[in-house]
Amino acid sequence: MSTLTAQRTTAAPAGRGRPSRGRTPRRRPRGQARLHPVVWVFVIAVMGFSLIPFYWLVNTSLKKGASLSQGELFPSQPTFENYQAVFQSAEFLLALRNSVIIAVVTTTVALVFASFAAYALARLKMRRKALILTLILSVTTFPAIAIAAPLFSIWREIGLYDTLLGLIIPKLTFALPLAIYTLTSFFREIPRELEESAYMDGATPFTAFRKVILPLAVPGLATTAILVFISVWNEFLLAVTLTTSPEARPVPVAIAFFSGTSEFDQPLGTISAASVVITVPLVILVLLCQKRIVSGMTAGAVKG
Repeated sequence: MSTLTAQRTTAAPAGRGRPSRGRTPRRRPRGQARLHPVVWVFVIAVMGFSLIPFYWLVNTSLKKGASLSQGELFPSQPTFENYQAVFQSAEFLLALRNSVIIAVVTTTVALVFASFAAYALARLKMRRKALILTLILSVTTFPAIAIAAPLFSIWREIGLYDTLLGLIIPKLTFALPLAIYTLTSFFREIPRELEESAYMDGATPFTAFRKVILPLAVPGLATTAILVFISVWNEFLLAVTLTTSPEARPVPVAIAFFSGTSEFDQPLGTISAASVVITVPLVILVLLCQKRIVSGMTAGAVKG
């Protein structure tokens, strides 16, 4: 017993000091990976290049009178009179209401129709599904200017010119392909076994879609809603072509028609303030939901 004990005590320290042959060096977790300083310099440069125009917009919105023509990095006498004038303008508030109605209705209708189309493309067995999805996406390649003039003539004939419905329909044409493509990628990632188990319990295909697939696709629906809402909110060309009165103009067009208090007054301050007002909510929305937006744009990129 004494010899065995002595052998164990002498062999233990030697074993502790030696690295085992089968061990591999511990790797740094992905979240703790260090970026090269050159990468940080590039990221900071890109962020600065992107934020300088927005900062200059905010800077201009805080100026008034002769200071608008001065290229000051910081306003010497900042004022919020431009923001007060914007919110006291009845035309701007009306345009803001129109933009909210158009964006919300277009996003809701696009989600409803795109969810059915995307589910069919992701689950049903049909030939040339890739070709069908390509044709759907090809709609977005057409520039809006190509259909603006024909829509102008058609809408005037059938009575949809200068109406909210006349703006919702063409914007929905461009919003649907984006929504279908994004939701198709999400539906492909949902396991088929969940639907098959619902079928075993006696569920119909529509019941399985409504009670099983849609609850699991809520992140995808949220991502698609954000992307569609932003694209509809910022659209300008169709809005300025298909409207002529303040009753139907959305915010981007209403800002373009801002006028000064006199013939020689430049409404640069009020235009900048109105642009900040309609941009800040979108920036906050993107910052809060940036992970969902990135996952929606990259979903299905690896998996088929």
